[in-house]
Order: sequence, then C-alpha cells, then structure tokens
Amino acid sequence: MRWFTRPAPSSRVPRKAEVLPSPNIWYYPQAYEIENRAQDVDGEIWQVLAESACWQGKDVLDVGCGDGFHLPRFAEQAKSVLGVEPHEPLVERALLRVKDLASVNVLRGCAQALPVADASVDVVHARTAYFFGPGCDPGLREAERVLRPGGVFAIVDLDVSRAPYGDWMRADLPDYDPVAVERFFAAAGFGCRRVETRWRFDDAEAMKAVLKIEFSAAVAERAIAEVLRANDSRGPVTLPVSYRVHVRRKPTGLVIPLHSASDSSSAAPRIP
Repeated sequence: MRWFTRPAPSSRVPRKAEVLPSPNIWYYPQAYEIENRAQDVDGEIWQVLAESACWQGKDVLDVGCGDGFHLPRFAEQAKSVLGVEPHEPLVERALLRVKDLASVNVLRGCAQALPVADASVDVVHARTAYFFGPGCDPGLREAERVLRPGGVFAIVDLDVSRAPYGDWMRADLPDYDPVAVERFFAAAGFGCRRVETRWRFDDAEAMKAVLKIEFSAAVAERAIAEVLRANDSRGPVTLPVSYRVHVRRKPTGLVIPLHSASDSSSAAPRIP
C-alpha cells in the first residue's frame, strides 16, 4: 500500500488534510520500483480496468500516484493524465518520469482535497492508496466531485482475504477486516471484481527486498521462506497475489438549471 491519509471526522473536505507517511515507497523508492515492475506481469488488472473504466481518449486522474509508475501506461491512450501525490519527493520523481509526455502532469495534493476542478475528469484511478474501506469517505466524496457525469471511479486494492499475500498482511494488520471493507464499498455503490495476478521477480534477492519493505521483519521472514519453498531460487521467482477492483460510475442525472452540460464536460484537469 503506497500512502495513507487520515480522513477528517466531519463531512467537509479539510483545508489541509493530514497525511501519514507510507512505510514503503516514501523511504524505499528503489525497492518499490522493483515491486511495481514485478506486479501483475500478465496484465490481468489492466484488462479489468480496460473493460470497466476505459480511458481511451479520456481525461484521467491517478490519486496517490506515488512516483508516477502507472502514468505513462494511461498516457498511451488517454487524452490527458494527471497524477496527484502528497509526498513532495515522490512528486519530483514522478515529474521526472513523465517529463517527455506532453499530456501528463503531476501535482502535490491528497485524496481528501484534490487540486482539481469540479466535473473535470472522466476516470479516477487509485491503486493501493488511501481507499482502504471505512474512514475513506472524504476521498470518495472528492472523487465524485471531480468526475464528470458518467465518469468512472476505479479502486484497485489487495484482496486480503486470499492467501498467501493476504495471510501475511493480516498477520501484520490483525484489525483489518476484509469482509467489512467489501461491505463498505458495496454500500457505497461499487461493484467488485476479484483479480488473480502473478508477481514475477528476476531473482530471489529482488523478491526479498520487496517483501522486507511490505511487512514487519518477522512476517517478511515468514513470507520469504514460503516463497522460496515454492520456487527455484536460482532463477526468476513468482508469487500469486490477489486483488479487488472496485468500480462505480457517476450517474448522468439531469442538467442543473443555469449550469450547462457543456461547461462541465469540456473542462479538462489543470495541466500547467
């Protein structure tokens, strides 16, 4: 999970949202780059997103984009792509990654107070960032605010109910209730698709580096041992990891008096 933001207790979006440091990418960006490259090597998540939140020719917002790893992939087909990330060093890394992509920009901001105009994007994407179930309501409201009518909000999250990765996560997060999380998103109008993926590392050392930034020392040791038992450590190392993709489409509704549909549909996200 990339970064955590503590939601405000009231229904209002706070002027300055409180951001909690991510235990992995904030401190170990090089190891997290290895993790990003290892994840979903067969493209199963991207296939589900293409079917349920098509971004071709659309304006895309990636919430909690980290160092921008997924932005170039969206830019291949999107009209424009905007990444939002709260941690300034990661914003700088993301800007460097997309410096040659004219349709892409990155702004500093957080999920509860997006630096984006109302009804200005077609797709909001968040991958293992902020939206972990009960308590993330301020971010859900912000995503709804910035989406155009008919736009899609797609949340990619780890399926903590599935072994082996889910077992390791629950060992470190005993209070995390995956069933309650699924109930929360269902009540908020999201559909859910479970996705089985495969992580692939070049070697055992790369796998160890990643698991050590994702789990406590004791759980990482257990996870590494289990992965090594299932692989030939002399070559590439694979690991099955399950995800959930929660998707909700914003209703088109009626045109509000004195507010033209063209006004809301033509405004693109701010790309300075």
